Amino acid sequence: MGRVLNFIEKFFKTTDGKLNILGKGIKIIIIFVIIKILIKITYIIIDRAVYKRKKSIFSVDEKKVNTLTGVLKNIVKYIFYFIGIVMVLDMFNINTSSILATAGIGGLAIGFGAQSLVKDIITGFFILFEDQFSVGDYIKVGEFEGIVEELGVRVTKLRDFSGELHIIPNSNIGAVTNKTRGAMRALVKVSIAYEEDIDHVIKVLDEVCKEVKKTNKTIVEGPTILGISDLGEYGVDLTIVAKTNPMDQWEVERELRKKIKEAFDRENIEIPYPKRIIFDNKS
Repeated sequence: MGRVLNFIEKFFKTTDGKLNILGKGIKIIIIFVIIKILIKITYIIIDRAVYKRKKSIFSVDEKKVNTLTGVLKNIVKYIFYFIGIVMVLDMFNINTSSILATAGIGGLAIGFGAQSLVKDIITGFFILFEDQFSVGDYIKVGEFEGIVEELGVRVTKLRDFSGELHIIPNSNIGAVTNKTRGAMRALVKVSIAYEEDIDHVIKVLDEVCKEVKKTNKTIVEGPTILGISDLGEYGVDLTIVAKTNPMDQWEVERELRKKIKEAFDRENIEIPYPKRIIFDNKS
């Protein structure tokens, strides 16, 4: 034990008994390792509390709970890191209490050039309390769109269909288009040749719509045949619409197209394509 103390005195302390640079560096590492452990423990406590809440008899909006959980975890993380930074500053004899007392937390942040950080945090809280979107929603923000993976105090993370993750500062979020609130529209346009019998085609499409309605439980309303929507260069266009659960509209559109193609093949209904008729004047 004495050898250990002598080793510490020799390598980590100065002659007057205070920590030297090496000792302070080791202490800083220990402080942030402990903070990491405390953050993980706090995350576990939060997750367990949320899990019990979800399993309770009271109905909860899972998306809102996940969003609030993410925000709460971010707040906890920032608080622990702030405490760690204050402890490190105290090690270097920087009087943090006097700094906070004279400038205030807001003044200190502005003094460090963190106006945008403050704006990000304020905007994040407004997004949360106004319920503009939640984790799991499919939204469009400016040129970016995707599923919200995280709504943090400072940034929002969107994952698009290509797998790319867009990290957007909350202060840069202006107009938001939320595509998962309420029923969504599935729209399918069908083209047939001019030579086909319109009434027969509509009857075939009606049977397809009834079949899809019976088998697909994500459809809220329809599918409905709106009728002829356009007279194109090569054929007649008909439009089918349906209302679906959020994020299921693309699945319904794909299923409708597949069933329509199969029905057209059975009924020998021709889909239009460019044709070229050549007349031989020699005969």
